[in-house]
Amino acid sequence: MKKIFTYLFVFSLFFSACKNESTYVGKKIFRYNVAEGITSLDPAAASRLENISAVNQLFNGLVQMDDKLNILPCIANRWEVLDSGLRYRFHLKDSVYFHKHWLLGKDSTRLVEAKDFQYSFNRLLNPEVLSAGKWVMNSVARKQDGSLHIATPDRLTLDIYLKGKFPPFLGILSMMYCAVVPKEITEHYGSKFRSNPIGTGPFTFKFWKENTKLIFLKNAFYFEKDSKGIRYPYLDAVAISFIKDQEVSFLKFVNGEFDYLSGLQGSYKDELLSLEGTLNDKYVDEVNFMRSPYLNTEYLGFLHENVDGKSNPVQSREIRRAINYGFDRQKMLRYLRNGIGYPALSGFIPFGLPSFNEERVRGYSYQPDSVRILLERAGYPRGKGLDPIDLNTTPQYLDICEYVQHQLGELGIPINVVVNQAATNNELIANSRVSFFRKSWVGDYPDAENYLSLFRSANFAPDGPNYTHFNNLQYDQWYEKAMSTTNDSLRYNYYQKMDSLILSEAVVVPLFYDEVVRFTQKGLKGLGTNAMNLIDLRSVQKDPD
Repeated sequence: MKKIFTYLFVFSLFFSACKNESTYVGKKIFRYNVAEGITSLDPAAASRLENISAVNQLFNGLVQMDDKLNILPCIANRWEVLDSGLRYRFHLKDSVYFHKHWLLGKDSTRLVEAKDFQYSFNRLLNPEVLSAGKWVMNSVARKQDGSLHIATPDRLTLDIYLKGKFPPFLGILSMMYCAVVPKEITEHYGSKFRSNPIGTGPFTFKFWKENTKLIFLKNAFYFEKDSKGIRYPYLDAVAISFIKDQEVSFLKFVNGEFDYLSGLQGSYKDELLSLEGTLNDKYVDEVNFMRSPYLNTEYLGFLHENVDGKSNPVQSREIRRAINYGFDRQKMLRYLRNGIGYPALSGFIPFGLPSFNEERVRGYSYQPDSVRILLERAGYPRGKGLDPIDLNTTPQYLDICEYVQHQLGELGIPINVVVNQAATNNELIANSRVSFFRKSWVGDYPDAENYLSLFRSANFAPDGPNYTHFNNLQYDQWYEKAMSTTNDSLRYNYYQKMDSLILSEAVVVPLFYDEVVRFTQKGLKGLGTNAMNLIDLRSVQKDPD
């Protein structure tokens, strides 16, 4: 009897959702697919791009980024940096209200106040919340009781005190981890807030049948307006599907059932794009194609210490440099990624950040003669006597690693590609169990510090993101100097010195700087792209269904 009731309940929910969607016939509904699924709608769990993009429709923070990575006001109308960079004061708008919920008073809503941000930021530290984003508060000073040193001089003023100068702080506050949530709601639902979200964003939560359908509705009282004074959003609703088969999702996009397609997954990249990275002729009249820099550096990493006390060829700087010179990055992108991405001929800082400078930071290109010279210096003329080097990767990147393997093999550097499942591969890398591995770093916030912190000696994995265990005093000193200045030009100069040092020591093998790739239906306008690959639907317009 219990099973029958459960089935009936689930069916009634699904039928209700379908009925709700049919109610919106003739409305402007943005439909897209998330094959990877969404695990939570709680900003505290916004660690995956899929979660972040969904949360971005429901919540807001103090500040936000535009498509050019500029930090702009959001719930904070303005701010000041005080006490030589140790205190940030934010002045909140008096027009931002939470989505309606009966727990929020007689009007089922209330004004967002400074104390809400004080609570939301401290919530990230709550061990019961288990937030993957608690690190975003690492730069904030603590009170004696361990809570964050955040003050609320009045109901619309927020003061955040830092431990020391940290110029990227505003960028961190633009992350979805730092969105405001109402205490009444999070404490009422506890862990179930993940599926009962109440925020301030342009859309409100309506329905979620996990792995099937997620629906958001227009927030008619959203606080942001366009230049003509028209309130965002323009859409009436958002409907997200969770079809795991990428080919089925692609066919639904081609048939007009989805408005948006992202990335190069599956075989459809060859169907849509030429080897030069342009849209194939058959889709030019049907599909909009957009591409722009993505703050993602794909790379191969070397562990700078022996595994289990065994010597390894990659401990040799000459071997690491030879590997960097030993393959053609341009050809790799052309044939394996249909020309999408920028060959990493500079450093670890990706193309798209203001501090990227390919003139000052010169990386590695394909130079077979340099490979031969370096092998000879290392004591392996033309690779003679060099043992095979294991390169650990995942199935998704097997083609790239096999390409590198083939080109290096022709020059006398034997590579053995080891394929692991993603979770296993990440665990091996984090625990320093492999000497040579493929990895990527997607920017959390738009500052090169987020990339360069991967090589600080204080950030050794597994407690930090320094998977290479690179340890260099000069590098650490430059990092500290970069953090001590609020002058962008001086800070970028230190960033470029650090990036050049990474290249000189061949700490990693930069492969390519990624690109955001988006396809939309011709009737859709206003989506655009951004270097964080975040979906922003506020200004999107489309014809009614």
